[in-house]
Amino acid sequence: MRILQINASYKPAYIYGGPTMSVSALSEHLVKAKHDVLVLTTTANGEEELSVKPNAAKVIDGVNVVYFDRITKDHTHFSPKLLNAVRQQASTFNVIHIHAWWNLVSVLSCAIALSKGAKVVVSPRGTLSKYSFKHKSGLLKSVFHKTIGLNLLRRCAIHATSASEQEELTDLINPKLIFNIPNFIQLPVFEQKAKAGDRDHTKLLFLSRIDEKKGLDILINALALVNIPWSLSIAGDGDVRYIERVKKLAVAKKIDHHISWLGFRQSDKFEIYRQHDLFILPSHNENFGNVVLESLSVGTPVLISKHVGLAGYVKEHNLGWIFDLDETLLKNTIELAAKDVDKRLVIETDAPALIASHFGDDALTQNYVDMYNQIDQND
Repeated sequence: MRILQINASYKPAYIYGGPTMSVSALSEHLVKAKHDVLVLTTTANGEEELSVKPNAAKVIDGVNVVYFDRITKDHTHFSPKLLNAVRQQASTFNVIHIHAWWNLVSVLSCAIALSKGAKVVVSPRGTLSKYSFKHKSGLLKSVFHKTIGLNLLRRCAIHATSASEQEELTDLINPKLIFNIPNFIQLPVFEQKAKAGDRDHTKLLFLSRIDEKKGLDILINALALVNIPWSLSIAGDGDVRYIERVKKLAVAKKIDHHISWLGFRQSDKFEIYRQHDLFILPSHNENFGNVVLESLSVGTPVLISKHVGLAGYVKEHNLGWIFDLDETLLKNTIELAAKDVDKRLVIETDAPALIASHFGDDALTQNYVDMYNQIDQND
């Protein structure tokens, strides 16, 4: 099968977090399964550009990738050369898979591909959540969705990565086809981490792209109320203004001396997960949450908000604690999890094998191939 993947960013642009890694992993596994895959992307790397030769094919970990120049250096990622490539090649693919929304790569590629009669599947990756419509140009998004976006999306198949995202997308779009397939995640070779409860304080970890959506300010306010010894490591980068706001909040709450800022981490992230007792993700909205599975894959229990796509999975398999976005409730959940050493030890022992069995590469690859086949055969 010949598959075109379109995303505004591709590795090594890890600054964009989970979506970049998920699209890369999907493309690589499809190639390993002997499918013909081409990725069209831009040189986007935050406010800078990747140091790659633009507008030329390059093989990245077995995948044919073309990085195109972009004119706008912000989240719109306007790239006329990429759009021209879509126009020229759209009809040569069985399926075109477009990732994310609300940028000119995704929206205009979708419109062009549909005009060429191509079969298109869109993975919004959280960009069409209710939270998205209420934040960051929410009114403009609503107007665009009602006048243009909805018409495009209803002509596409839709891919969700969790049951909660599927429910939101079904209500919003009423698509002709919708699929729920988890993201690929990088799974480490498991090594036993330090036993829970063998420290004089509870080591907490936040590891993710840092943005207001991630709820770090709520975590800081909750930690100021916690009555047990703790430390917090924050790994990641992102919105500079929001990071400064969180740092000032920690100082105001007089807890900044308990917090270590590790910056962006990639090559040693699994070791960082292992070094901590609990992983916390207090997001306002998360369509999936790769980091949740990464943490569990090394046996580190998770505390996640009910708005994280994987909350249902964590609850079903008793792999951590779910909380609502309230400072007092989060404070109570942290204390409960810190004291429940028996549950943490069970998760530490059982979670790695469970994650490997449920999110293994071969089964997920076949699920995606089945989706593409169904889309290709649908009139």
